[in-house]
Amino acid sequence: MSAAPPSLEQMSVWAELTGQREAIAVLRAAAAATPGGASAAAADGNAAGANPAAANAMTHAWLLTGPPGSGRSNLAFAFASALLSHAGPDGDAVTDAQVQARTHPDLSVLSTEKVIITIDEVRELMRSSQYSPSVGRYRVMVIEDADRMTERTSNLLLKSLEEPPERTVWVLCAPSDADLLPTIRSRVRTVRLTVPSVADVAALLERRDGVDSALAEQAARHAQSHIGMARRLATNPEARARRDETLDLALGIRSVSAAVQGAARLVQIATDDGKAITEERNEQEREDALRSLGIEPGGTVPPALRAQLRALEEDQKRRATRSLRDGLDRILVDLLSLYRDALMIQLGGGAELVNREREAQLTEHAGKTSPARSLHMMDAIAEARQRIDANVNPTLALEAMLVTGLEQAA
Repeated sequence: MSAAPPSLEQMSVWAELTGQREAIAVLRAAAAATPGGASAAAADGNAAGANPAAANAMTHAWLLTGPPGSGRSNLAFAFASALLSHAGPDGDAVTDAQVQARTHPDLSVLSTEKVIITIDEVRELMRSSQYSPSVGRYRVMVIEDADRMTERTSNLLLKSLEEPPERTVWVLCAPSDADLLPTIRSRVRTVRLTVPSVADVAALLERRDGVDSALAEQAARHAQSHIGMARRLATNPEARARRDETLDLALGIRSVSAAVQGAARLVQIATDDGKAITEERNEQEREDALRSLGIEPGGTVPPALRAQLRALEEDQKRRATRSLRDGLDRILVDLLSLYRDALMIQLGGGAELVNREREAQLTEHAGKTSPARSLHMMDAIAEARQRIDANVNPTLALEAMLVTGLEQAA
């Protein structure tokens, strides 16, 4: 009696993914195909079971879509590892390490730290895509946040998608296929990711990061299954404290002056959170850059190499601006969960609360207002997100939102 085959999530390059069994099956089946030859996936029950018609399918352009935190980028790089490896669709440790470090010679990645992807960045990536693979089976081009391309930039990329070089594979990531031009969508194969369950994310935190089960469940629930945010909440006490302060602040506002002060404090919380994230990453990037240049940490940088470090510092400054915006968005998502919970209590639906630890506090708040007012506040939060995304001053946008909440509680 043969042993049961391992689950897709337990396979090497797919091991860090969770809750995406069908998407993994499709991509693994494609990676099992030999360039220019028949696919080895046809005999694989795991891959064929998810989508028999797609078991042998390999194409030159892919679009991975899914909500924030669903693991689009992680899945894209796992797919890249499987495509580049000569060991088969489960990859190998050496290739995967190179992909994760972004040092594989046949991998090119466009991951912008700006609000939009520039046409020059895409033009450079297209130039790189013309090279033949040097050591891997394919040349893989990954564009994270492909929805950040303007129409002009997308039309430039379209030329490469229409006439791709042999053995070049494009992998685009975006929240939704609707975020890209129809002409782009028509030339890629879309794989849709789902929001993983709280249990799936918690299990990943326990397995990968060694987090206690209770804390892992709480972090996954508070992050609403956003994998990256869940990991941060589970492993960073300061991040948890900032989230608690955000919710306490929102529920404690009783006057217009308090709303104004609260908005300023929320911006400061977002600034502190973004700074904590970027400082840790910046230091690691600088150490890696110095090491790649052959300079020991703390050593003197030769004048001829200082321009490279200045370019890195400029990129880090641009990332700091985006980190603030991302931090504000995290705050607004947390606030949205708060009023969503209040609405669930008011409607008596018995749905699982995101902020279960605050049930008594939320019940008291829900009793002082109405479902209509809770919905109105949720609309105000959504409007604040849109305003900040449109470059409205964050403090003013948050002030308007909090004053709306004050009016609804009156």
